[in-house]
Amino acid sequence: MTFTAQQLAVPAQPATEPHSTSPWWKVMCLTGVDYFSTLGYQPGIAFLAAGLLSPMATIVLVLLTLLGALPIYRRVAEESPHGQGSIAMLERLLPFWRGKFFVLALLGFALTDFIITITLSAADAAAHVVENPHVPAFLHEGQMWITLFLVALLGAVFLKGFKEAIGVAVALVVTYLALNTVVIGYGIWRISTHGHLVTDWTSGLTAEHGSVWTMIGVSLLVYPKLALGLSGFETGVAVMSHVEGAEDDDFHMPAARIRNTKKLLTTAALIMSGYLITSSLVTTMLIPAEKFQDGGEASGRALAYLAHLYLGDAFGTVYDASTIAILWFAGASAMAGMLNLIPRYLPRYGMSPEWAGATRPLVIILTAVGFLITWIFNADVDAQGGAYATGVLVLMVSAACAVTLAARKAGQRKLTIAYGAIALVLAYTLFDNVRERPDGVKIGGCFIAAIVLVSLASRVRRALELRTTEITYDARAEMFLRDSARRSIRLVAHEPVDRGREAYVAKMRQIVSDNDIQHPGDIVFLEVTVKDYSDFESRIEVHGEALHDEFRVLTVEASTVPNALAAVLLDIRDRTGVRPHLYLEWTEGNPLINLARFLLFGVGEVAPVTREVVRRAEPDPTRRPHVHAG
Repeated sequence: MTFTAQQLAVPAQPATEPHSTSPWWKVMCLTGVDYFSTLGYQPGIAFLAAGLLSPMATIVLVLLTLLGALPIYRRVAEESPHGQGSIAMLERLLPFWRGKFFVLALLGFALTDFIITITLSAADAAAHVVENPHVPAFLHEGQMWITLFLVALLGAVFLKGFKEAIGVAVALVVTYLALNTVVIGYGIWRISTHGHLVTDWTSGLTAEHGSVWTMIGVSLLVYPKLALGLSGFETGVAVMSHVEGAEDDDFHMPAARIRNTKKLLTTAALIMSGYLITSSLVTTMLIPAEKFQDGGEASGRALAYLAHLYLGDAFGTVYDASTIAILWFAGASAMAGMLNLIPRYLPRYGMSPEWAGATRPLVIILTAVGFLITWIFNADVDAQGGAYATGVLVLMVSAACAVTLAARKAGQRKLTIAYGAIALVLAYTLFDNVRERPDGVKIGGCFIAAIVLVSLASRVRRALELRTTEITYDARAEMFLRDSARRSIRLVAHEPVDRGREAYVAKMRQIVSDNDIQHPGDIVFLEVTVKDYSDFESRIEVHGEALHDEFRVLTVEASTVPNALAAVLLDIRDRTGVRPHLYLEWTEGNPLINLARFLLFGVGEVAPVTREVVRRAEPDPTRRPHVHAG
């Protein structure tokens, strides 16, 4: 039996596979609107963090990208080939409630990452608007209102209905990278033809830090502040279900898709690494330090400043338009990610309020949160960098831990050590970032608290729902039901702790005596074994057994006893056309404690809860299965 969505009250899950796939390089552009768009603000943030050491600190970041983040996410692509990402890996490795709460915490930081992507990108797009000399004068002081307008416009698009277009992403990324190539290329040419720029830079470095070793040491200490340049890897694996594979790919382990996703990740990392290093070089050598400061002409838009300064306002305006478009589209990608991420996990945990399954209410709430974050940070790009980096780094540390555990489970000792070392480096990067800029932890903590509180309240409210998506029977179980249906179907709930003959004899005598059953030969025992009590939904397989040559037993594995009993009763009624009887015993002990045991561990006060689940699922008393307690 397959229950309807109304019975389960669970929002529909997103499809595992998209309707269409595309070549890996096109999908790279889809993830690139988030990854590559950071060039709009990364050089300025890097200079504020490292000063003249910005290029050297960027090189350290690039090494961490290529030698750390890239190997980690190539392994994530192998372990979750349908785009579930590192969160799903940890969910598999950490079962029961500790895994659920860990996933909820990671979702909090993932939402921090995505929300700040929207607000930071909108703020940087607004900075490109207000600093453009061709815009009306009244807009030059309106960065906050422009940012709020862009966030609202993004929400409006999703309220209307948004369909990701890889073709649009390709056009935006190609145009944006081409314009950046022109700006950076001109900057490199200018540096090469004005030798004093290099000597001025090196002299400044020597005056500030002395020896090369000191510069390297300081670069190692300050590079965590540049962690925005690591963004995009989680998105890269999240979109891998869109990557074209091969016709003969195995669904569970699509080798061609995994191989192409690795190409996507590697190519994106190499491209971004080149742009990060060259952009930090030209902006550091060509832009005066005071221009990077808050309110300066290069604040949040270093490359755009160079485009206007050296290539003219016409080219600069084209560059600004391209930057605004890709930053805005990066926000759209983040919003789409949240709309897919929230329904992917919470409904399966039973922790999804009704509005979480509907796109429009969720969009309104996320847009309102975007307004709040924009107001808190005053639409300041630099101020939001720490919160964004925290969200990115938490996800990367979780990915590193996930692949380390996966390698250990697979018995790969050398890889376990290597991944563990990367995890430690990323953890240090996260710790240093949080120590310097705790805003990300504060915002992430707020998201986590909101998710956990709303989720737990929702799960408690939905505790008495049917939680079974499908019920199947083996041949012997079907035979038991077919034979019993000729007279009456009488099921006796029995705890599978003691399966000896005397236990069944005692249970049968008690049930017959308490309920005055005339034909004890009709009795079929029904046993539910709780597997993962933290799960909300489950697919039930009913197996028939003949024990001790005289007792018919139906066995079931589920996440909760009462809900499974109710689901089986209703399904038997629909299959046989007979209203079955279920006999239970009252549970001894404090009813409040038993209620808590039911909510947390799927057991407890079984008899009244089973009856209530049946009552809610079947409002017509004349069609409701009989539940007896004695």
